[in-house]
Amino acid sequence: MNNEQLLAEIREANMTYLMLAQNLIRRDKAEALFRLGMSEEAADLIAALSPAQIVRIASINMLLCRFRVDDDMVWSLLTNHSPSKVDNDATTKLHASILMAGRYGEAV
Repeated sequence: MNNEQLLAEIREANMTYLMLAQNLIRRDKAEALFRLGMSEEAADLIAALSPAQIVRIASINMLLCRFRVDDDMVWSLLTNHSPSKVDNDATTKLHASILMAGRYGEAV
């Protein structure tokens, strides 16, 4: 993948993220804040963006979204590579969601 292709992929990811975020925020703001891990002020700004503004913002060469999972334990639960592997996939994903929700609560 050359540099131009990489930049095109970043722009596409930005566009997809902004459109998804705006849709989630407009549908259920409280749920969007939790799922996207963003502040209420940022959500208000995204919700108010026009399509032209979304296209302009998405075209920057920097990825707008980021992984909120920076904890080895959460990654282990999500990928089910934990040393104490639980056979119930739903349980491990629930545990990961609880851990991530706790971090969201700490940030707010």
